Amino acid sequence: MKPAITLSRFTCLAGALLLAACATTEAPAPRKPAAPTLAQVMSEADAAARAGQYERAMTLLKGGGTSYPADKAPWLQMAQMKFDRGQYGDAIGDALEALERDPDDKVANSIVAVSGLRLSGKALADLSRQNNLNGSLRSEAQELAKLLRASIGEDVLVPPAKRPPAAGKRAAGSGTPAAKGAAAQAGAADPFSGLK
Repeated sequence: MKPAITLSRFTCLAGALLLAACATTEAPAPRKPAAPTLAQVMSEADAAARAGQYERAMTLLKGGGTSYPADKAPWLQMAQMKFDRGQYGDAIGDALEALERDPDDKVANSIVAVSGLRLSGKALADLSRQNNLNGSLRSEAQELAKLLRASIGEDVLVPPAKRPPAAGKRAAGSGTPAAKGAAAQAGAADPFSGLK
């Protein structure tokens, strides 16, 4: 009888080995590819931008901003690219995102300031062309001009073009009616002349 017990043990052992072999032959679950590092994202975006693939670069940077939400680099790069393309409103938005992550970033602050000035300058030029800069808009623009003059340390935001006085004639603004008329005409060509 001992051979029957050995045979049943052998059968059990063979069954267990067969089950173990089946369990290990399953294909392992596919691993997700490792997310690219921020440096890789920035490098790919830079290469795409240099190749003229603006939309691809922006998509990569947006993905980098999503994958690395605490880092300012993707937002700052998007702001710079939009600024370079003259998309000042969008550049301000992305620069503000960078400033949320680093309030002291000078590049982001510069993009916000210069983009804002360019948008304001365009709006003021449009209003001047339409002769609609009056009332509270005019006084607010004058206050902003004072603030800008104080910030950059200049008395005049847009200096007039210097012309050498003609031989034998007095310089413009010297008191003669002709000189005053010439100065007034020069000021009319400057959309910011009312803000000085």
